[in-house]
Amino acid sequence: MYDFVRIACAVPKTAVACPEKNLRYIISKMRDAAAKNADITVFPELCVTAYTCQDLFFSRDLLCSAKNALAEICRENDALGGIAFVGVPLEIFGSLYNCAAVIAEGRVVGIIPKTFMPNYNEFYEKRWFASSEALTEKTIPSRDIGLADCYDIPIGRDLIFSVNGEYRVGGEICEDLWTPISPGQFLALGGAEIIVNPSAGNETIAKRGYRRGLVSGRSASSICAYAYVCAGAEESTQDLIFPGHMIIAENGTVLAESENKILAEGLTVTDIDLGRIRADRMKNVSFKDCARIYGSNEKCRIINVRSEKLSPKSDGSLYTALKKRPFVPSDEKDRYERCMSIFDMQVSALKKRLTVTGCKPVVGVSGGLDSTLALLVAAETVRRMGKPLTDVHGITMPCFGTTSRTHNSSVELMNTLGVTMREINIRDAVNQHFADIGHDPNVTDLTYENSQARERTQVLMDYAGRIGGLVVGTGDLSELALGWCTYNADQMSMYGVNMGIPKTLIRWMIDSIVKCGIFPKSGEVLQAVLDTPVSPELLPPDKNGEISQQTEDIVGLYDLHDFFLYHKLRFGFSRDKTKYLAMRAFEGEYGEETIEKWLRVFEKRFRTQQFKRSCCPDGVKIGSVSLSPRGDWRMPSDGE
Repeated sequence: MYDFVRIACAVPKTAVACPEKNLRYIISKMRDAAAKNADITVFPELCVTAYTCQDLFFSRDLLCSAKNALAEICRENDALGGIAFVGVPLEIFGSLYNCAAVIAEGRVVGIIPKTFMPNYNEFYEKRWFASSEALTEKTIPSRDIGLADCYDIPIGRDLIFSVNGEYRVGGEICEDLWTPISPGQFLALGGAEIIVNPSAGNETIAKRGYRRGLVSGRSASSICAYAYVCAGAEESTQDLIFPGHMIIAENGTVLAESENKILAEGLTVTDIDLGRIRADRMKNVSFKDCARIYGSNEKCRIINVRSEKLSPKSDGSLYTALKKRPFVPSDEKDRYERCMSIFDMQVSALKKRLTVTGCKPVVGVSGGLDSTLALLVAAETVRRMGKPLTDVHGITMPCFGTTSRTHNSSVELMNTLGVTMREINIRDAVNQHFADIGHDPNVTDLTYENSQARERTQVLMDYAGRIGGLVVGTGDLSELALGWCTYNADQMSMYGVNMGIPKTLIRWMIDSIVKCGIFPKSGEVLQAVLDTPVSPELLPPDKNGEISQQTEDIVGLYDLHDFFLYHKLRFGFSRDKTKYLAMRAFEGEYGEETIEKWLRVFEKRFRTQQFKRSCCPDGVKIGSVSLSPRGDWRMPSDGE
């Protein structure tokens, strides 16, 4: 359900050249993984014997003991369930192969031999092992590897295991990952959504980071989940040390990783979301073209496998950490770097538009988050163009709902930045408009609110026309998704610098700009803006002169709306899955009733407000979720 698969990477204790002891260690880790309801458990390369046996690999006693251990592992798997990838040396048709035995339902359902044998620097594998390239047969009798039952086992680097018909897994071994074109890449092109890699790479200075980058990069380019597990520190340390490094990545993101730099034994468990992989593969035309062009070079065999383990688990738990704010990095350093990178993108984009048009930026400044960020972008843009900050024209337009708090913030911000500041009170103009259309100003309905928004846009457009200016839009991605803007008012501008930025990130953008010290004189007022509730200020203040109309009370919680926006648009998730993820992410903060309420609001507003998005102005794309009708999002305005 919901396309989750739980993967465990297991590093057992190791006794070099002693399969009897290693059997106990492997079974112990199998039980640990089963206790955590793992669907797939991946063990290191040659873990049954240890990787560092060297010429002992030619010992008949060792190979016979390894086959006996494999039979015992199958019996244990029959009791525990799930799928295990176990590294073992096997003599096949007169040659020795470094293999991963794939075990399910108490049977070896496939054997994956290593393809590329490292024979350089500290490695000397060609002395002992043949490559999968040397195989001439597609199957091997089970009795040939010491199993009691009599059946044919598929063998080769081309095996993809279809588990219960629900997802597909392939495997490669250690060095295979490090090659320019790996078996795992062909398996991914053949339909494998998960690639596992039992490994025994040793540790050297800086290799850990390189290895992590390799795994995450391969999961990104192959649009798959990738589980890598390396032999532990109890391998022979005659010349090498092994780290027990475990990495599970998904679509380029490392979901889980062992913390210790050098580890003797351990278990790393996480849930991977096949829905993300499938969404990206479905949209990525280049992936399908690559499969069509190169897939024929290495045809894959689909092996149907049954497994009793299904995800997610009956208790509804997830091992993957779900972010409440998927657009906002949780790490402070990462968040700061992302925000400043976005700021540079905004500035560069606006600079190009101003250079082409020869115009001066005009910004409506309300004292709120969105207009503040737009004004900061405009100010930094003209500064980088080598022009005076007075080329930026900021206009504050107080009316019925404007409070002294936001008015003072807007005025102080423009003064401390040194831009050209204009205050145009639109109260009389709006009242005249009410008289013209026959609207009672005491009726604070939608007409009351929209008339103010449209008057502000008219002022900005006409003022820009008078001075040779370009109206810089202030609306953000979240407002565009919800249609929380007035058509032909704040929905319209000549360039929208915030169009790709969700509401939950806007606040952190301003916070990062403050910490960066780009506008040192404005630090105090920017902090005041950060402390101001989000509001359109279209209704009169309360009796204390404070903001009476708070956006989140009306349209909903932006934390939830941005969560819905990310998961439904980025991956096309169903409402059930989106709700399930939200309940897991916001557990203890929002209950099911609250999440259901605002999810319904999001769905309705998103569906009915496309007409506003269909004619929105140009604006720079920032992230993977964009609503530009000319770029990422094309949707009928009349969809039901």
